Amino acid sequence: MSVKIVTVAKQLPQFVRDTKDILPYVSAWLSGQNDRFKRKVIKIFENAAVDRRYGIMSIEEVFSATSFEDKNDIYVREVKKMGISVVKKALKKADWEPKSLDYIITVSCTGIMIPSVDAYIINDLGLKQDIVRLPVTEMGCVAGVSGIIYARNFLQANPGKRAAVVAIESPTSTFQLNDYSMTNMVSAAIFGDGAACVLLSSEKDAIGPKILGDAMYHFYDATSMMGFKLTNGGLQMILDPKVPETIAEHFPEIIHPFLKKHDKKIEDINHLIFHPGGKKIVQTVEELFGHLGKNIEDTKAVLKEYGNMSSATVLYVLERFMDRTPTAGETGLMLSFGPGFTAQRILLEW
Repeated sequence: MSVKIVTVAKQLPQFVRDTKDILPYVSAWLSGQNDRFKRKVIKIFENAAVDRRYGIMSIEEVFSATSFEDKNDIYVREVKKMGISVVKKALKKADWEPKSLDYIITVSCTGIMIPSVDAYIINDLGLKQDIVRLPVTEMGCVAGVSGIIYARNFLQANPGKRAAVVAIESPTSTFQLNDYSMTNMVSAAIFGDGAACVLLSSEKDAIGPKILGDAMYHFYDATSMMGFKLTNGGLQMILDPKVPETIAEHFPEIIHPFLKKHDKKIEDINHLIFHPGGKKIVQTVEELFGHLGKNIEDTKAVLKEYGNMSSATVLYVLERFMDRTPTAGETGLMLSFGPGFTAQRILLEW
């Protein structure tokens, strides 16, 4: 029983700003800090390899002293809009009727809402009343790949069915106005907001890349490397500067045994569909793969154009490949990292 990815669609929030236009606001925000610190933070923004990002809030709202409740209210309102819109886009792209969906997985870690966003999507689009729901939270950047893995498991067990994976994130909602730590600075410099929807099918006549395999890899004793701490001001980013180094140490075990299981070597992979966690992680991956003649230009382009949108970002990279329609027989390797610490992989064949 093969499962195929039929299409990917994206949805961006209404506000957009270039990094150069954010710098005056950053400078004003840091007006009470010493000049050396301010220069260091400005350099972080300038060197983050992010030219532009989108947000659910205006830049003025981002740098206003809003409470966790205020920020989360905006998150809930905008996540509903983006979720409904991106599923509509994907269904139109695939020429599917809303009621043809059998399974919906929604992933987000940057806000809190109960009921989860899938309930609103079901109501607004009139999805079938017996659709199977799976909201996924607390998995961070890796959850876009996780959602596809969960969807594949469902579809393999249920031939002739259809699934949607919807990733909606607003790291802007987690910005901490009163936190002057380097973690908060780096987070503010690299993250942006966005949504994506992947449609998958286990129907015989489905068209799209086939999922040949998937797997998760869990790093022991690394729970403090990445995540959020819930504070009175909201979700405070946890980001260990050793993340790129740790990824590099584990990379052989993450990649080679997985590919070997499917009778592949990294030299056999045509397309690298990697989550752009940030400039340093991108550089780490380039160093590991560059000598093999592999490139991650699409990963770098997504980071530059949108920033890191947590779980949705790797799906933006996937969309670029899907829209180009690779040659039949070509393979692609999807890879994301996230809290836990964990790496998750999917092997595709067009």
